[in-house]
Amino acid sequence: MIQHFQYQNMFENKQLPGWTFSFYFSGTKYTGAYHKDGRIEWTGHIPPGEHEDTLKKQLHELMLFHVYE
Repeated sequence: MIQHFQYQNMFENKQLPGWTFSFYFSGTKYTGAYHKDGRIEWTGHIPPGEHEDTLKKQLHELMLFHVYE
């Protein structure tokens, strides 16, 4: 489960889409960029293969809720 999820605009001009995010999963901090097309680019640790798809789905849901509500 994702904990302590945070996000912010990637650009000062908030009309330009793109966000950075961070969260903890199993005691490890993960960071990345969420692009306007839904692509996720990991900038720190990359989640283990067996958890990456699940975490990406959770990230999409969180971003849809917070950004596109």
